[in-house]
Amino acid sequence: MTHRVILRMEVFPELAADFERTWQEVAEAISAEPANLGQTLVRDTEDEGVYWVLTDWSDEPRFRAFESSPQHVLHRMRLKPYRRGGAMYVTEVVRHLEPAVPAT
Repeated sequence: MTHRVILRMEVFPELAADFERTWQEVAEAISAEPANLGQTLVRDTEDEGVYWVLTDWSDEPRFRAFESSPQHVLHRMRLKPYRRGGAMYVTEVVRHLEPAVPAT
């Protein structure tokens, strides 16, 4: 069953553009992990400087192994200067619906 990690990242607003560029670089490295199924960076439209990271993993044990790996510690260190707070939620995808295919 797919696990989705949801990160709420509170970024210093004046560093948002640099954060987005650095996140892209870090995300590209993470995407090479075999258990990683994709990532999305979302900017909150109501709270300035708040971003949401949605990342899917094949299973929680492989995510947890990656999370504590030395390489991921380095990823987090690269993003730390931009962050003023945040939270992490590990969830389990219960249902996923693809868009309906229109009749032709």
